Amino acid sequence: MSRVPILGIAVALAVTGALLAQNTGTVPVAQTDSQTQVAQQPQEQYVYRVKQAVKDSERLLGLGSDVLEERDGDDLFVLGDRAEGERIRAAGFATTVESVMPAPKWAPPKAQRDAGPVTRADADETFYGGYRTVRAQHAHLDKVATDFPALSSLVTYGQSWRKSTGKGGYDLRAICLTKKNAGDCEQKPNSAKPRFFLMAQIHAREITTGDMAWRWIDHLTANYGKDAEVTKLMDSTEMWVVPITNPDGVEIVQQGGNSPKLHRKNGNDSNGASCGWGGQTGVDLNRNSNTHYGGSGTSTDPCSEIYRGPGASSEVETKALEGLLGKIFPDTRGDGDNTAASADTKGLMITLHSYTNGIIFPWSHKSGAKTGNDAKIRAMAKDMAGITGYTYGTAPEVVGYAASGGTDDWVYDKLGVPGYTFEIGARSGACSGFLPQYSCQDSTHWPKIKPALMYAAGKAAAPYK
Repeated sequence: MSRVPILGIAVALAVTGALLAQNTGTVPVAQTDSQTQVAQQPQEQYVYRVKQAVKDSERLLGLGSDVLEERDGDDLFVLGDRAEGERIRAAGFATTVESVMPAPKWAPPKAQRDAGPVTRADADETFYGGYRTVRAQHAHLDKVATDFPALSSLVTYGQSWRKSTGKGGYDLRAICLTKKNAGDCEQKPNSAKPRFFLMAQIHAREITTGDMAWRWIDHLTANYGKDAEVTKLMDSTEMWVVPITNPDGVEIVQQGGNSPKLHRKNGNDSNGASCGWGGQTGVDLNRNSNTHYGGSGTSTDPCSEIYRGPGASSEVETKALEGLLGKIFPDTRGDGDNTAASADTKGLMITLHSYTNGIIFPWSHKSGAKTGNDAKIRAMAKDMAGITGYTYGTAPEVVGYAASGGTDDWVYDKLGVPGYTFEIGARSGACSGFLPQYSCQDSTHWPKIKPALMYAAGKAAAPYK
């Protein structure tokens, strides 16, 4: 079977040694509290091929390894240090080294910048060659609201874990974009216009996704009245955008500067404050949603990359996001995995992830499970895959294992709204991985994502018809 590059691994085999070093920077840390990071010298990182692991994927996930969402036939891949390969082999898996990432040039973390009001000048604050910090993303929202008052409404829908516990942190912010009429952008489910919801960086290390959200906001506002397709969409549809779903996690990533930290989870260290070298405190917000919680593809180990948290929707970020979605989308679906949402359902949601050139849709929680609206959801995914050149399917179909508690499953399960995950970027090459050069956003990613988002937003009026 040929390789199916979906979701991906934290490495790109770059064409030069310098590019490889730039593409794989990570600064391991041992966290002593939610704000203080004690930096340690980084080590080499390995990508291990675990042979014939699809048939035993639950046991591999149960080891707490960083199993990457990629498969090659029946083989899976794991990211870890030198000792990780021995640990996997000791558990009975046949394992070989697929590739090696040299230790990146170490640099002390940048100071956290979450104090004081955001100003317009903060919109220029970047790291790693042009990626925007949390403060920059929030300043951008403020700027758009000021510059386009007839097209935008700002929403603060909660607080990050650090802010909610008085340890710094950020507000959780969204923007609603449309040609505003009376009643538009209100947090009420029975809206006059259909709603398209885009969210990014729920996994903090997936920095491409925040940039795509930034560009989507600018595309809609700057081209209103100039581009006929954009104007028609903005006149007829509310576009909701959450550019940074996990700001505490992104704060950890951006502290690495030109060696961004590959932190995936949120900043909640209350379930275990120290995970040692290579471990991460925090909760995986994309395993924490109250849908099939605690099922396949999750872990009870607080240091695991897929730690689901102490309970369903335990994290303030998850509760706030689910609360916002529940306020803007009516519930059109009954209970049961096979129950279809109403044919009159309005709305569509996309959560942006990286990487590996894939479009995923429910159900992710169980292999072989299909929604009651599978044919329509699958047909739209096929269309978007045709636009982007990506692969499409449910998570078990394309990555070889299930993953419970994700946002795309939740929005369909609880509200009947079709939810999709875009996995942006290839597994190898100059614009691959978690940390592509910033120029890749212009040259490679945005030209694919922009038309796919326009297509998806246009389907929000009647996705099942």
